[in-house]
Amino acid sequence: MKAVYDRDTDTLTLVLCEVPIAESDELKEGVIVDYDDKGHVVSVELLDASRHATDPARIAYEVKPAIAG
Repeated sequence: MKAVYDRDTDTLTLVLCEVPIAESDELKEGVIVDYDDKGHVVSVELLDASRHATDPARIAYEVKPAIAG
């Protein structure tokens, strides 16, 4: 998984897996979800990212501990 911010287009993309995109849907204005040929989500794209995120070029990554059960 990786996050990519393109300053030229002000686009933030979260790539979940590197597979060919078969279909894309704009869920809401500026929020695009890409799917593979089996219908699995492979990436999420946020247009005009600087309007939605404080600093789209900066990312924090956190892994929460598993809940024992």
